[in-house]
Amino acid sequence: MKVNYDARTDTLTVIFRDVPVAESDEEKPGVILDYDTAGNIVSIEVLDASQRVEEPGSVTMHTER
Repeated sequence: MKVNYDARTDTLTVIFRDVPVAESDEEKPGVILDYDTAGNIVSIEVLDASQRVEEPGSVTMHTER
């Protein structure tokens, strides 16, 4: 999984799988879900991220086992 924040475009992208995107759908204004050919979510894009996400350039990851 990768998390990218592009300050120039103010876009936050969470990439779950590094495969080609077959289809994109703006589920809610400013939130785009990208799907592969099988309909699985590949990534989530958040537009105007600095207005929607607290500290979009900083990521804290927690894992539980």
